[in-house]
Amino acid sequence: MRSFSLLRLSGVLCLMLLLVCSAGCRRKKYENPITKDTQQPDKVLYDKAVRDIERGRYEVARLTLQTLINTYDTSEYLAKAKLAIADSWFREGGTNGLAQAEAEYKDFILFYPTMEEAAESQEKVCMIHYKQMEKADRDNMHALRAEDECRQLLVQFPNSKFAPRASQLLRNIQEALAEGEMRVGDFYFKKQSWASSSNRMQTLTDQYPLFSRADEALFKLGDAYTKMGPRFKDRSGRAYAKLVREYPLSAYADDAKKRLREMEMVAPEPDPAAVARMKYEAENRTKAGILAPVGNILKRGPDVKNAAKSGSPAMTAARPTIPVNVPVPAAATAGTTDVTVSTVGDSTTLDKTPDARLNQQQQQPEAAAAGQAAAAPAAQTPAAPAADANEPIVSKGTMPNPKKVKKPKEPKPAKKKKN
Repeated sequence: MRSFSLLRLSGVLCLMLLLVCSAGCRRKKYENPITKDTQQPDKVLYDKAVRDIERGRYEVARLTLQTLINTYDTSEYLAKAKLAIADSWFREGGTNGLAQAEAEYKDFILFYPTMEEAAESQEKVCMIHYKQMEKADRDNMHALRAEDECRQLLVQFPNSKFAPRASQLLRNIQEALAEGEMRVGDFYFKKQSWASSSNRMQTLTDQYPLFSRADEALFKLGDAYTKMGPRFKDRSGRAYAKLVREYPLSAYADDAKKRLREMEMVAPEPDPAAVARMKYEAENRTKAGILAPVGNILKRGPDVKNAAKSGSPAMTAARPTIPVNVPVPAAATAGTTDVTVSTVGDSTTLDKTPDARLNQQQQQPEAAAAGQAAAAPAAQTPAAPAADANEPIVSKGTMPNPKKVKKPKEPKPAKKKKN
């Protein structure tokens, strides 16, 4: 009986193994936008490349598509072939494959911006970085790149059929970015570094209002401002009031009203649109499974099951801010350091005023002439010759006359004495 149960179990395992192998060997269908059956050479090459892509022979498919592009430069399959090359890199995957796919998709958008597939290419670029996102407490480079690319899709192709999906992807990405900011703010909050914590929480609540823990961030923001002293009372009150007005169904709403009464401030009325939005989010939130904690540990990407399902995501990039307790320099309050470009209203100003370059060119010769005049007397005065031991000393300011100068007499040889 025991051997029969073991045999039965082994049969079930073999059946499961066969199913897995058949699923792995099955062709992944590639959507061919041109389905007409012709025997044109370019069509034959394109169909062969599509079959190779479906069977995972990506290198062979790219060589075939490159042959089509180089040989038939006026073919109707030219744009489809370029897109198929990018799709082959995207399906191949890996760091190198995804980087090559992004470059190919960017080239396709550059050469064919009006085609419907341009929006699809931009959506694939967003997905390239979305798949490489790390957890919220790790490097957010790919999350920021994915946010930029999804935002570019909504700006460049707002009426595309890929726009709704890009909006949801953008909400998921911003959920991960906001979770990272929340963890940093919590660290400073537990460390009782109120200025740093309030700076993080303020940026979080202003930039990502759709964050699933935005109500908690607002409550901690008001608490941090309260701990910083009475001069930040207004900021603390605004944080509590925003929590009551925009997150009325939150578990922190009642505590925020109580804090406002203690501060002798009036609690605002809840926003009806905010009430409807929070109800919709509670009804449509993705429920976590039994194995969700284990899956979150094993998977590479962030946990975005609590991301918002409605609302407009932030369309501007977050900018770093300075804590409120840091004094602002006096020069910074007078203006701004940003460089702006504007159109000149009065174009006759250049005709009325003298050219500064001409004045500079006139000043340069005058300065050179003045320098030469100052150096001329020094150049005309001859340098004094070095004194010689055999020459007579001449008084300063007079030149010796060669006729009057007497040559020194040579000493006479001594006479020999006679014996």
